[in-house]
Amino acid sequence: MNLKITPFKAILFSLLLLIAAVPGIMTMQTMHTPNALPESQLIELVPGANIRHLARQLQQHDLLEHPKLFVLWTRLNGDAKHLKAGEYLIQPGTTLSEVLDDITSGRVHQYPLQLLEGWTFKEFMQAIRDHSAITHQSTDLTQQEILDLLAIEYDHLEGLFFPETYYIHKNTSDIEVLKRAHALMKKNLHDLWQQRDADLPFSSPYEALILASIVEKETAVEDERALIAGVFINRLRKNMRLQTDPTVIYGMGDEYDGDIRFRDLRRDTPYNTYTRKGLTPTPIAMPGLESIRAVMHPASTDYIYFVAIDDDSGRHKFSSTLTEHNRAVDQHQRKK
Repeated sequence: MNLKITPFKAILFSLLLLIAAVPGIMTMQTMHTPNALPESQLIELVPGANIRHLARQLQQHDLLEHPKLFVLWTRLNGDAKHLKAGEYLIQPGTTLSEVLDDITSGRVHQYPLQLLEGWTFKEFMQAIRDHSAITHQSTDLTQQEILDLLAIEYDHLEGLFFPETYYIHKNTSDIEVLKRAHALMKKNLHDLWQQRDADLPFSSPYEALILASIVEKETAVEDERALIAGVFINRLRKNMRLQTDPTVIYGMGDEYDGDIRFRDLRRDTPYNTYTRKGLTPTPIAMPGLESIRAVMHPASTDYIYFVAIDDDSGRHKFSSTLTEHNRAVDQHQRKK
């Protein structure tokens, strides 16, 4: 049968097509229009949340005017099935299409966690406890239980975690942070140990790590690290005591009040390098990459002494003989 399409029917059919297309056009425009947020906003998609939950959140943040159309659109294109739980940061000027791409790809918001060179494990854990995005699973664990959980072969946690700025998502566990920081320290220490100078007085990478922690605490001046490492290595080779204040301070623990006295230097502890020869039993802090590199490639020098210069520069005066050293001490320290 031959159906004749009259002009009226053609116009009506075109209008119906246009009406049907309007929601799609509106949704397309909504998806690709930059938002007008005055500042960044966080939304959180909890585990198990579906596309309707997301649409409601977007509407509450004034990012979506027609949530039902958004739900229909994402179901038709398949995005509704690929939502990933987590926190997402929506920046001013971004589009809903970009936001949805982040959510379906799981690009959750990352928080920085800064762990500084020279921090002790106690300071390291305090920063973790104070971080709002971290959940705490190690609170009631003993040091040995943490060592076992991380499969660490040593008897002490000090110095085994790499100081770095880590980026974490909300509800990251403190155990996960410890695993990441320890794995990075292992990798960096292993790589630098493989490239170390010949004939260093270390029997293991751990001994190098101990000296690196002492170098880290002795100076913040980058171009001095290899020189200070060279002094300490000269002392180890000559069977001299290292005689470095940071080890004494570490051995004092909570008794240290900001001042180190002559009696503190004379009181024997396993960490007092004025009373005991050789390295301390463990690292005394978290050394950074440059301090580890310094002990693997120490400066070739005949210096065996150094003293802090009293000009607030953080630098030191180095000497090869005790006579020179005593003069430097008289000049920079005893006059205080």
